Formats: sequence, C-alpha cells, structure tokens
Amino acid sequence: MFSYLQKIGRALMVPVAVLPAAAILMGIGYWIDPVAWGGDNIFAAFFIKSGGAIIDNMALLFAVGVAYGMSKDKDGSAALAGLVGFLVVTTLLSPAAVAAIQGVDVDQVSAAFAKIQNPFIGILVGVISAELYNRFSEVELPKALTFFSGRRLVPIVTSFVMMGASFVLMYVWPMIFDGLVGFGIGIKDMGPAGAGLYGFFNRLLIPVGLHHALSSVFWFDVAGINDIPNFLAGSKSIAEGTAVPGVTGMYQAGFFPIMMFGLLGAALAFIHTAKPENKASVTSIMMAAGFAAFFTGVTEPIEFSFMFVAPVLYVIHALLTGLSLFIAASMHWMAGFGFSAGLVDLVLSSGNPLATQWYMLLVQGAAFFVIYYVTFRTIIVKFDLKTPGREDAGDEAAAPAKAGKASHADVAGKVLELVGGKDNLVHIDNCATRLRLEVKDSSLVNDAELKRHVPGVIKPSKTAVQVVVGPQVEFVANELKKLV
Repeated sequence: MFSYLQKIGRALMVPVAVLPAAAILMGIGYWIDPVAWGGDNIFAAFFIKSGGAIIDNMALLFAVGVAYGMSKDKDGSAALAGLVGFLVVTTLLSPAAVAAIQGVDVDQVSAAFAKIQNPFIGILVGVISAELYNRFSEVELPKALTFFSGRRLVPIVTSFVMMGASFVLMYVWPMIFDGLVGFGIGIKDMGPAGAGLYGFFNRLLIPVGLHHALSSVFWFDVAGINDIPNFLAGSKSIAEGTAVPGVTGMYQAGFFPIMMFGLLGAALAFIHTAKPENKASVTSIMMAAGFAAFFTGVTEPIEFSFMFVAPVLYVIHALLTGLSLFIAASMHWMAGFGFSAGLVDLVLSSGNPLATQWYMLLVQGAAFFVIYYVTFRTIIVKFDLKTPGREDAGDEAAAPAKAGKASHADVAGKVLELVGGKDNLVHIDNCATRLRLEVKDSSLVNDAELKRHVPGVIKPSKTAVQVVVGPQVEFVANELKKLV
C-alpha cells in the first residue's frame, strides 16, 4: 500500500509539471498590466488568458497525467484512456445528467455534482485508467476483432468501466465530497496555524516521497483549498470571490524564505564545520546545491545531504519550515509559485494582484538564513554530527564529490553498476529529482558507494530503490534506459 501511494505521488508530478507554463504566462501578463490585470492591455489579457486555460483545466490534466504517469510503459494510449474516462465520468455525473437519471429536479441534486470536475476525480480516473491499461494493453482478441486488440482496447474498456464507476460515484461522491470539504474547512479555520502544520508535514514526508500527495490537498481543489490555481488566476479569482488578498497563497509563501535562504544557511554551516581536508569539495557541492535551491526552489540535493546522517537536523528543518509558513500567513506576506519557491517564481508572482508585501519574504528569508546557520552549526559542533565533510576516515558515505562534474551518461553508468547491474534492474522511472527504480533485490545495491556519486539513496522496500539525482534526473534516466 505504501509503495502504491508513492507511485501515485510520483505520477502527480506529470500534471504538476505543466504549472510553470501557467505561472510564466500569467506572471508576464500581470507585469504588463499590473493595475487592470488585462483590462487595459490586450497583450496582458492574451498572456493571462493563456495561462488561465491551463489552470482552469487542472482536473483534466490530472486525469490524463496520472494515467500516463502510472502506466507501465508510459504509452500515449494510457493518457487517451484517462481522457476518455474523465469525459465519461464528468458527463454522467454532471448535475443535469444526475437529475435525469434520478428523476428529480436539478435544484434537488447534491451540490457535490456541481464540483465533479475537480483534481480528486481527475486523480481517481487517472489511477483506474492506468490500472486498466496495465491489465489490458497486451490482450489479444479473436481474429475478427484483432484491430481492437492491445492498446486500442484500453480506451474502450475504460469507457465501460467508467460507466460502472459513475454509477457507484453517484451515491458515494456526495459523502466523499462532504468529507473533503469538512477537512478543507477544518484546515482553513486553523488559519496560519494550519499553514504551519502543513509546512511541517510537507518537509517531514520528503524522505518517503509522499509530500506530493499531501501537497495536492492544499495546493489544488481536492478539499476546497485550491491555493495555487486561485493564486495564479489573480484578478479572476478575486472577482469570483475564490481568492482573498493577504490570505490566498498562505500554503506557498512561507516556503520562499526556507528554500531561497534558510537552506543556504544550513549549507554554509556544513562548509564551515567540514574538516579542513574536505572543505574545498564540500564548498563546491554546497554552492551548486545552494544555487539550485535559491533560483529554482529545488532543495533535495541539500536536504538529502543531512537527512539520514543527521535526522535531528532534518526534524528541526521541518519545524522551521512550519514556522516560516505560520509567520508569512500571520503577517499576510504572500507570493505564489508554479514550480517551486525559488527566485524565478518569486519574481514571476510579484506582479500578481494577490502578491501582498511579497518583498517582506526576503526580509524573513534573511532572518531564517541566520537562524539556520547558527542552529545547524551549534548542533553539529556540540553533538559532533557527521554532516557533509565531517565523515570519519574511511567512511564510504562521503559527500557526492563527482555528481556535479560527471556527464549524464557517466552518472547513469555508475548507477547501473552500483544497483547490481542489468540483471538486478527491473524497471526505470523518475520524478522531478529522483530515479525510481524497481530491482529484484535491493540488498545488492551498494548504498555507501552510490552516495559518493549522488546526493541520496532510499530503499522503501526490498524491490524499490530511489536515487536522488537532482533537476537533471530525466536526462540521467534516459541514459540509464539506453544502457539496459
């Protein structure tokens, strides 16, 4: 069950990866016309509407993206099945269709069906469609029906299965909807404290890869919060009453001080506490990782460098992240992102009408830089933690000195060698920063040596291995696939 949830979490990154396009388009539009938000400038409206086309169809993107992401061979037929399934479900469960099927007036239909086109339904449809693809994509029909065999069969099967699923959802969805809305209201009612609690668990779940699933509840319209689309929609959300300046963005804003500044303070602490003979290599590694964190918000190269060797520091990191979200939400310092909380997204969101006092996040970030540096350095020295550059002589878990210099092919070749070779490797996949490998026996993986070449290695089960590579992971995955 745990590994299956990880698989769903990984697949969620496929549709989420589209969000930067929306952020860029809408960010440019708000820059061009920061006052009327497209009302006084046709070019601004062009960009804002183009980005809005993505945001307004996130539920459909989830259905297609998750179906594709969870399919066994990443084939377009799985994505087509997701599209077919979503259209069947949302058509049969539209208020008018439900009223006709149940023989009642439209105004007597549960309000849940007015919200049937939401990311939760999209994810559900995507998961079912992917499972149908994995089961039926190689089925061969009798000769008279051969044309419809294999991958062509999947969308057909999906359409019939979704008819049955729609019938079940007709009675189950209102209960699910009420539960999700109740959860969302409960979090909203906690205000800044709820944002802080989310921030804490967001970081705490990174080691097991379930933070994407948690984030979907707060960032999208799974429980009625929908923080990212509401923020990116800007003036439209304000006009529709789905966004409030100083409030919308509270599940995003507090990440900027952590990713742009806090973890840089931690990286500096690692450099200053490294042994003299290791200081140069640790400085090189941390500068590269810090650059990625500051500009793009990709923090895993830094986080995995101390996550397992100094778990007490990681818990402190999670607590400080929660505190940062709480402070930003309490002070109504708001900014949003389409990818992650780095400088690029901060600049893009600065023209958004919902970005209130966003510049104060830079001040907060400077404070968190000092807090991280002082806290991490003090604890490292006091308890002699084996953070990067402080390993004992002969310790094989040294920092990944070669990761930043090696080519993608070199990294792929080293990974293949150290996970047990071709004979041990069953399946290759990746998310935003990690290789997600299925192996025959994870005990054959040379963790210690692998960590000399990559930021981190995780073994969720006896047949699963996650290798943290960084933003270039897709290129490494492609090279690895060529090798096998």
